Amino acid sequence: MTVKNAFYAQSGGVTAVINASACGVIEAARKYPDRIGNVLVGKNGIVGALNEELIDTRRETKEDIAALRYTPGGAFGSCRYKLSDPEKDKREFERLLDVFRAHNIGYFFYNGGGDSADTCYKISRFSSMMGYPIQAIHVPKTIDNDLALTDCCPGFGSVAKYVAVSTIETSFDVRSMCRTSTRIFVFEVMGRHAGWIAAAGGLAGEYGIPVVILFPEIPFEKERFLARVEENVAEFGYCSVVVSEGCRYPDGKFIADQGARDVFGHAHLGGAALVVARMIHEKFGYSFHWAVANYLQRSARHVASAIDVEQAYELGVAAVELALNGCNSVMPTIVRLSDEPYRYKIGMADLKDVANVEKFMPESFISDDGYGITDECRKYLLPLIQGENYPPYRRGLPEYITLQNRLIPRKLKSFNGKV
Repeated sequence: MTVKNAFYAQSGGVTAVINASACGVIEAARKYPDRIGNVLVGKNGIVGALNEELIDTRRETKEDIAALRYTPGGAFGSCRYKLSDPEKDKREFERLLDVFRAHNIGYFFYNGGGDSADTCYKISRFSSMMGYPIQAIHVPKTIDNDLALTDCCPGFGSVAKYVAVSTIETSFDVRSMCRTSTRIFVFEVMGRHAGWIAAAGGLAGEYGIPVVILFPEIPFEKERFLARVEENVAEFGYCSVVVSEGCRYPDGKFIADQGARDVFGHAHLGGAALVVARMIHEKFGYSFHWAVANYLQRSARHVASAIDVEQAYELGVAAVELALNGCNSVMPTIVRLSDEPYRYKIGMADLKDVANVEKFMPESFISDDGYGITDECRKYLLPLIQGENYPPYRRGLPEYITLQNRLIPRKLKSFNGKV
């Protein structure tokens, strides 16, 4: 039997632990040299496959690959790139298969979120139709925690830890100054349609901090919101607000819609914190500060959740094992077995049931007033932020790895597509 090579790529916005999944894939594949030849990686995601820019991981040492477990960002480069619909334009999919054939690639590991799951599913189907079947395995990754059929997504636990800790620390700061200075702090976090990240700010309630959470799932009612803020200031002297970037009015319009769209048709969001802070100031005159977590929340490897790192790595390993067991068009998942003590196992889901499906916050996780989280939500969140997994430090700074990322020689002509 001819030993096939594997192709791995990172897609979409990166996380503090996506490289841990890459580490899992590469280290697992290296354990089976009689079944997987080399792990080739797309430089800047799927774009690297289209351009035949394939990174040779054999040129990386065992120690450097291992160091990916504690390095943030996307070590091989990621992308936001939407492949054409193969039913309307087959050129990009045909190009991918040409590259796979030329480099004897039989395994495809795509590390990303919902859009990436859809891409992985389409590649699996198209390759079978074209007579060169690829075993396509999606490796889950998204800070938004909105992938279906998995209890949680790698990347989310670390973001939740960052948001929870940041909400607590900034609230302590505001509490110190509220009698003579700042009374309001507004913290904007990611989450276009699902409020999982914003929910993590609710863990500050463990310290008695008055937090108002604005979820994408709950329509924003200005006057009701302002009344809640006023109540908190009257009782505590200050109020913290955690607002999801996807917060929207009852008519469905995002409160921070910039009017632009990305390649997937998603609205460019950002600025919800300032919109909300100004509303409060115009109504009450309260002094305020605001912040946008933005890239800080998804790149903060120094405060990553140990369980998140562990699961990210395990799902990378599981992807390889599923492929070697003959599976195709599937995704390894996290299956929760219990909350206390926290136990889980690795499961599997069909990509046809994952692609283009978003997992929203359950109603039972959001308090009756729509501004907080329930005990059920706390039981869900707390296990995912447990443990610290600090990177090694030298001279006070983390020792992160930068790989060589050397490309293998091209075998095909340049692609004349739109990349």
